[in-house]
Amino acid sequence: MREPREILKKYWDYEDFKGSQKAIIDAVLYGKDVLALLPTGGGKSLCYQIPAMAGEGLCVVVSPLIALIQNQVQQLKDRGIKSVALTGGISKEELNNLLDNCIYGNYKFLYLSPERLQQEIVKDRIAQMQINLFAIDEAHCISQWGNDFRPAYLNCSLLRDIKPEVPVIALTATATAKVARDITENLRFKEYQIFKDS
Repeated sequence: MREPREILKKYWDYEDFKGSQKAIIDAVLYGKDVLALLPTGGGKSLCYQIPAMAGEGLCVVVSPLIALIQNQVQQLKDRGIKSVALTGGISKEELNNLLDNCIYGNYKFLYLSPERLQQEIVKDRIAQMQINLFAIDEAHCISQWGNDFRPAYLNCSLLRDIKPEVPVIALTATATAKVARDITENLRFKEYQIFKDS
């Protein structure tokens, strides 16, 4: 297990964490499920990227926006961190190869849209991967009380069936109490903590 601050310095060149980042990362590393409510620009992605880098295995990130996914993957690649994005318009053969890379190729991050979780090949391969964390970005999309409800997000709970032992971090900028409850219930949070930075 590598030290979070060491990873932060090595790959992001920051000296220290801000707000609740360190407490969130520690909770994830202790194997807890986490709901992180952090403002836009509050460093949400580091809250799953750092703990994923600290241990063995790969982090599966569910995100709703292709542009966001491509941007994140590019930033990780620029830092020398092996990452894959399953976006639209890739052939079946390419999908197959990318999923194989995640199983055998020492990748650290697999980004995908919630719609991808409806594909049997994706679910089957995730079951074969060594996964240390599931990250659900823009998690308010799970809740019909959230402003961007996206039915495919309800598929995220499948990850719990595939790998019940893997901790889950859900991240969003804002969530009412009702939305937060929807998120923790849908993702079947067990022992969990909620962090909120204004």
